[in-house]
Amino acid sequence: MVDVTEEMDNLTFKSDTVLSDVHLHCPNKRHLMVRLNAVGQPVFLSYFKLLWNTEDLASDNHVREATTEGEHQYRRGDELCDKDRNNLKQEKELNSEGLQALLDEDGDLEVVRRPRSASDLEAEDLLRDKVYPIILMKGKEDAFEDEEQEYTCSDVVKIEHTMATPLEDVGKQVWRAAFLLADYILFRRDIFRCCSVLELGGGTGITSIIMGIIAKRVYCTDVGGDLLAMCEQNVALNKHLMEPGRGEVKVKELDWLKDEFCTDPEAPYSWSEEEIADLHDHCTVIMAADVFYDDDLTDALFRVLYKITHNLRNPCTIYLALEKRLNFTLRHMDVTCEAYSHFRNTLNDLENLQDRKIKYIVEPIKLDFCQFLVYERVEQLELWKVITEHLT
Repeated sequence: MVDVTEEMDNLTFKSDTVLSDVHLHCPNKRHLMVRLNAVGQPVFLSYFKLLWNTEDLASDNHVREATTEGEHQYRRGDELCDKDRNNLKQEKELNSEGLQALLDEDGDLEVVRRPRSASDLEAEDLLRDKVYPIILMKGKEDAFEDEEQEYTCSDVVKIEHTMATPLEDVGKQVWRAAFLLADYILFRRDIFRCCSVLELGGGTGITSIIMGIIAKRVYCTDVGGDLLAMCEQNVALNKHLMEPGRGEVKVKELDWLKDEFCTDPEAPYSWSEEEIADLHDHCTVIMAADVFYDDDLTDALFRVLYKITHNLRNPCTIYLALEKRLNFTLRHMDVTCEAYSHFRNTLNDLENLQDRKIKYIVEPIKLDFCQFLVYERVEQLELWKVITEHLT
């Protein structure tokens, strides 16, 4: 919904709905509306297929010893990319041959149309997704028990999420940068194996779940009881993916606008003293995806990063994934990306920070690794790595 108002000479656009377009590029994916959440928003259940079997992820047999620019190449990943390139090449060859076959004796394109048989229509129906009635209910009852049994396999991630939310609830949607970071985790799984990881702004939990397949322990954090409950539900839905590697995902509250961890034993998703100590003693990876859309929250996130990294016993690596979102502004009369610009400025400030204890080294990561989830890897996606070095 967009509201346009004119006050004096200033034209103001206000929007109270934000929509992730992940699903617009996956029209054949199944989105089952399973219930209303605590605030009355429709909750959907989507299936995201991994292009690798997670049983393969538990083994190191596919690691190639040779490296290129510091990035390990994997046999299965190479085969996947090679297969895609070969298919594209074959498709072009077939299209070329087919084009010649469709030319008539005068060299004109001859379009042949034939009636569609009943068998053709039946075959097309088999390729289409099933259509389910909308079911509105509250609670955690599983309305699709048969479907759950069908899709409880080792290469499908199941995520409950919402669509078209207000800005304050965008964490309940699925965003492209989360898929990008998940791709990188699967590609570089050797460096994440058996790690202790903290995710900031975990949202639906999809990136933490993928990390949980590889790592030893993941603290998936966000704020808001309804969002954290959804995240916890998603972790439970995908527990079977993490069992082979004995990974664990813990859903916890972490408010960037507060100075301390929530340790109130009466509060849901609070931290125990043992968990805080475990984080400080063992965490070596921090990650965040698609959380840089508001300048104040970006500032708060970097303050949290600074504080947490100063409390960690070991050096850590921070991975930040985001999508540049371009907007036309009347103030500039041009297409700008102010949230991204603020992120880059803040990232530069972190790298240039004169700190006696920690040095922050910022590096962009090339997006030339294979995809393991189906989504549109648009050119606006970016992935950054921040390496911390203890100076004392």
